[in-house]
Amino acid sequence: MSFLKQIHHIAVICSDYELSKQFYTTILQLEVIREIYREDRNSYKLDLSLNGQYILELFSFKQPPKRPSQPEAAGLRHLAFTVDSVDKSHRYFSELGVRIEDIRLDEFTGKKFFFLFDPDNLPIEIYQS
Repeated sequence: MSFLKQIHHIAVICSDYELSKQFYTTILQLEVIREIYREDRNSYKLDLSLNGQYILELFSFKQPPKRPSQPEAAGLRHLAFTVDSVDKSHRYFSELGVRIEDIRLDEFTGKKFFFLFDPDNLPIEIYQS
C-alpha cells in the first residue's frame, strides 16, 4: 500500500505574471486562494483552486528560461483537466482565441481530448471525463 494520498499541487513558473494570472483565472476559471508578493525574491506566488481543491501554484520570476517543447524535453510534459464535454470546451477556448489543437480520440480509451496552450506555451490537455 502506498503512503501517498493524492497530488497536493502543481507549480508553474510564468514569464509574464499578469498575462498568466489572467489566463488561469479568467480563461481556465481557476479560483484565487491567495496571492503573495515575496519581496526578497521580487516574485509573486498565486495559489489557485479548482472546485475548492487547491491544485496550482503560479510563480513569477524575473526572466526565467524558456520551456523547451519541440522536441519534447525531460520533465513535466503537460497539465490535464477532465471536462463533461470536450466539444463544448473546444468551442469555448476557440471563441476566446486561445491557441488550441484539433480534437483527437484516445486510441486506448476511446475518449475525446485536445490540447491548448497557456501564455508560456505550456500544453494543457482537456480530456473527456
